[in-house]
Amino acid sequence: MKLNSTLLKSTVVAALGGLLFGFDTVVISGAIQPLKALYHLSPFWEGFTVAAALVGTVIGSMLAGIPGDSLGRRASLRWMAVLYVVSAAGCAFAWNWSALVFFRFIGGLGIGGSSVLGPMYIAEIAPAKWRGRLVGVFQFNVVFGILLAYFSNYLIGIMGFGGAEWRWKLGISAVPALLFLVMLLGIPESPRWLVKKRRTNEAGEVLRMTGEENPEQELREIVESIDAEHVTSDALFTAKYRLPIFLAITIGMFNQLTGINAILYYLNAIFEHAGFSKGSGDLQSVAVGATNLIFTVIAMSVIDKLGRKTMLLIGAVGTCLCLAGVAGIFLTGRHEDLLVWMLIGFIAFFAFSQGAVIWVYLSEVFPNRVRAKGQSLGSFSHWIMNALISWTFPLMAASSGGYPFAFFSAMMVVQFFVVLFFYPETKGISLEEMQKKLKIA
Repeated sequence: MKLNSTLLKSTVVAALGGLLFGFDTVVISGAIQPLKALYHLSPFWEGFTVAAALVGTVIGSMLAGIPGDSLGRRASLRWMAVLYVVSAAGCAFAWNWSALVFFRFIGGLGIGGSSVLGPMYIAEIAPAKWRGRLVGVFQFNVVFGILLAYFSNYLIGIMGFGGAEWRWKLGISAVPALLFLVMLLGIPESPRWLVKKRRTNEAGEVLRMTGEENPEQELREIVESIDAEHVTSDALFTAKYRLPIFLAITIGMFNQLTGINAILYYLNAIFEHAGFSKGSGDLQSVAVGATNLIFTVIAMSVIDKLGRKTMLLIGAVGTCLCLAGVAGIFLTGRHEDLLVWMLIGFIAFFAFSQGAVIWVYLSEVFPNRVRAKGQSLGSFSHWIMNALISWTFPLMAASSGGYPFAFFSAMMVVQFFVVLFFYPETKGISLEEMQKKLKIA
C-alpha cells in the first residue's frame, strides 16, 4: 500500500500540534535567564516559572479524552490550536510575572491536549503497516519544533531587542499556531470515532479517502470491535486493562526519568554552568536540537522494522552511559570539553528510542472504547513527572550539577529491565488485533 495524499495531509496537519508542543515547551530555555534577572527569581521560583506550563500540560493531558470522545479528535485539536495562539500572544504582552505564568499555563493546556489527541488521531486513520511511521511524524514535529525554538532563540538573541528579547522569543509561536488552526479545517475526522458515534457511512468514506486497501473489511472489523465493547463497561480502571494501564504509566514516567526535558529546558544554563558564553551556549543548543531531529528521522525509518521494544532497550543502555558521563563531568569538575558530546550522545539515544516510541506505543495498547482515556493516562504520567522534575531540577543542581544526572542514569537501568520483562512488541499489528494479543478483547 502506498501513502495517498489525504492520509499524508491529515498526518502532517495533526502532527503540527507536535511542532507547537516541541517549540512551546523548550523556548523558555532562551528566556529563563533574563526572566530570572528581571523578576529576581530564586531557584524555587525559577523552577516554578518553567513548570507553570507543565502544570497546564498535566491538566490538559488528563482532560483531553473528554472532548476527544464527545466532540471528536479533529474538533478538539482545533481548540488546542486556539489555546496555543492565546498563550503566545499573552506571553508576548505579559504585563507582570503573574500574567506570564498564567499564559504559560494556558499554553500548557494546549500542549497536554495535543500530546494526547494528535497521536491518537493519526493512529486511528493510519493502516497498521504505516502506523508506527505515521504516528512517528508527530514525534518528528516535536523535535523539529525543539530545533526551531533553539534556532529562533539564537536568531532573536542576535537581533538586539534588548529588554524585549524574551517577549519576542515567547510570542513568535503565534505564527505557526494560527497556521495549525487554519489547516485543521481541511482534514477528515477519525473513522473509529465516527463509528463510535454510529456514523458508519462517513467512517467508510474516510477509510476510502485515506487509501485503505480493503475499506469494507476494515470498517466491519472496527464496527465489530466497538460493538463488542458496547456490551461492557467503558471504565478504564478495571482489571482487564491492568497491563495497558501499567504500560501507559511506566512509559510516560520513564520518558521523563531520562531527564530529557529538564536538560532541554535548562540547556543554556547547563552550558553556562560548564563555562560556555551566552552566544556559544545558544549555538551548542542548536547542535543538540539538530541531533534530536536527525536521530528521530532515523528512528522513524526503522520503527516498523526493528520494533518498539528493541528500540527502547537500545535507548536505555545508551542514555544510561551518556548520563553517567555527564554526572561524572559535573561531580569531578574535569573533562568539561566532553560535556557537549555526552549531551549530544544522550539526545541521539533518546531520540532513537523513548522519543520516537512513546506516542506510538500509547496510541496502540488501548482498545478503541477507552483509547482516549488510556492515552490521556499515559500522557498525564509523562507530564506530571515532567513537571516534578523540571520544578525541582534547579534545586537539585544548585548543590552539585552531577546529582540529577546520576539519578537519571540509574533510572535507565530500571527501565531496561522493566521493558525487557513486561513490554510486548506491537509492530505490524492492527489496533483490533492488539486487543486480542493483550487479552483485553
